[in-house]
Amino acid sequence: MLNLLWVVPALPFLGFLILALFGRHLTEKPIQTVGVGSIGISALLAVIISLSFMTTPPPGDSFSQTLWSWMEVAGFSPHISLYLDSLSVVFMLVITVVGFLIHLYSGEYMAGDEGFSRFFAYMNLFVGSMLMLVLADNLLLLYLGWEGVGLCSYLLIGFWYKDPPNEAAARKAFVVTRVGDTAMAIGLFLLFTSRGTLNIQEMLETASQHWAVGSSLAIASAALLLGGAVGKSAQLPLQTWLPDAMAGPTPTSALIHAATMVTAGVYLIARTHVIFSLAPAVQLAVAILGA
Repeated sequence: MLNLLWVVPALPFLGFLILALFGRHLTEKPIQTVGVGSIGISALLAVIISLSFMTTPPPGDSFSQTLWSWMEVAGFSPHISLYLDSLSVVFMLVITVVGFLIHLYSGEYMAGDEGFSRFFAYMNLFVGSMLMLVLADNLLLLYLGWEGVGLCSYLLIGFWYKDPPNEAAARKAFVVTRVGDTAMAIGLFLLFTSRGTLNIQEMLETASQHWAVGSSLAIASAALLLGGAVGKSAQLPLQTWLPDAMAGPTPTSALIHAATMVTAGVYLIARTHVIFSLAPAVQLAVAILGA
């Protein structure tokens, strides 16, 4: 059953492609069927996979699935790989189940809106990007999902773009979160150059073996990753975009605040907890900001 893990993020992306390519030619009913149905099946499959994972744990209590390699240049060979453990199981369930409920509600809420198909296309892309983020096996795929979530938040907050305040709110959210995203990108590059691998588990293992507690590389990496989390999770001092996010449709606010974007920062810190454990000063900063 775990071999079907790739289908969980693939379904929302498939729904997005169908709606983006053919949505303008469809009526609201089939649009809703594609948009809600793709997330619903993804949620059902996520529940089944999670139950299988918990009842029959794989060796090492984790499961890795390599789909294909992007390229191979001078020994550099990034893979499209998914990784499932207890942490990603929790987030996968939250994203798909809560996302499905929000999609279900959105059908009636957005009924009659001229951008009905566009709305569901953006929502499906949002859920797919978040699933890519939490199931990523390597830093590159995680960052693609991270930026995909940021792009979708911009599109959804500014969904009613003909209203200038909505356009301004979307632009503000995009610019403010870019500050944190830039810090995160530098942090990921630092981790890659210092540890020599994109694989998250390998990177964390070598970091714990070669970095001393309080080392400058550990502190710098953790601080930069915290910068990314602060931007996405709307913590001080990058919290100013969040109130303006209410400019989008109500289901958008529910998706951003409950199931995806704001929890992305929490996931990032939890996934890279080894780096933070090597940087007590940054851990203190996390506690202060979180409080």
